[in-house]
Amino acid sequence: MDNLDRLILRSKTLVLFKGLHNNNVFKSFLCAADCCINGEKQQAVEKYCEFISLLYQHTDDLTQLILKLVLEDENLFILKKGENLPTAGVLEECLANELQTLQELSQIPCTELTARLDTDIFLPEYKTHKVDFSQVYADRVHHIGEVGYGIYSRYNVFVMADGKIKPVEYPDPIRLSQLSNYQSEREEVIKNTLALLSGKPANNVLLYGDCGTGKSSTVKAIANEYACKGLRLIELKKKQLHEIPSIVETVSKNPLKFIIFIDDLSFTEDDNDFAALKAILEGSVSSTASNLAIYATSNRRHLVRETFSARQGDEIHFKDTVQELLSLSDRFGLTVIFQRPDKKTFLNVVSDIAKQYELDVPQEELFRQAEAYALSRGGRSPRVAKQFVEYMKGCGDNA
Repeated sequence: MDNLDRLILRSKTLVLFKGLHNNNVFKSFLCAADCCINGEKQQAVEKYCEFISLLYQHTDDLTQLILKLVLEDENLFILKKGENLPTAGVLEECLANELQTLQELSQIPCTELTARLDTDIFLPEYKTHKVDFSQVYADRVHHIGEVGYGIYSRYNVFVMADGKIKPVEYPDPIRLSQLSNYQSEREEVIKNTLALLSGKPANNVLLYGDCGTGKSSTVKAIANEYACKGLRLIELKKKQLHEIPSIVETVSKNPLKFIIFIDDLSFTEDDNDFAALKAILEGSVSSTASNLAIYATSNRRHLVRETFSARQGDEIHFKDTVQELLSLSDRFGLTVIFQRPDKKTFLNVVSDIAKQYELDVPQEELFRQAEAYALSRGGRSPRVAKQFVEYMKGCGDNA
């Protein structure tokens, strides 16, 4: 048994990193190597090229791919580290051995495989490079609170689908630097978020105000801004509020910090989801899971659509019921109000966004057209300002 054959055999003994065998590229690589050692020439060539085809979809560097798989793997060792549990003894020994195996696998040069095929036809190549897997993995463990593990190390925005937390491949990339005005309002939300990130008590937050004032953009921009500090965002639809206890159970022991984001929140007085959120807020999600807070946006201060007919119902203590409905917003520890901008603020936003889009229009003409555009759209708001600048940019580019 030569060194390559022995190394492929060692790859089959993985315990902590057994999940890597589920990855198509890694599995194809081992199959190609095995065929190059023991297989018939034609089959070996086919398997080798299948592997290269899969590898090229991600990178042309085998070491880079395997290291990425190692760092993103959710295994027993990293889960224990995430919960700050002891890992000394056989677990540490197993980790060291498997990291060494994977490092050696990742640095098998393509010539080691192609030389065994003994053919003069063209075969595509891949790259490798030297890297100390143990050192890189130790650094990842040391910064686990900022980078996380598993899907949480690859993505920072998630949604609930089919009862599971699933990543968003291409989330809104908006950053705080792109948002204009409302600095004092955003600063309140940022301070609360920094408290969450530092492990201090953090409030559940209600961002209330007129449409298009930047409530949702504020939450998304904060999530993007502090992703490198260990912040992750899980967005829920109102009909998914019953999923929150499951989310808490899933992430409560995770070393990262999470925002559960509910956009455009409102209820009718007989809405079953009202009771679900009320129970969650009264139970203080933050006290149950210190690494999690709820951020919700709404255009309604009291969240519940109350009707006059409801006030005329036949319930004996209907005033208590009405008060319970209207007080839901008070159960958020922090309420931040985003008011519709006045003319001066609106034009400041237009000016800032025009600079971001490099819109070359004289200021007087820009402001005149912006006011006319806002009038045609039913009023001023940061959203209208952005739509106006995009409209002007489009007209200029198509002129």
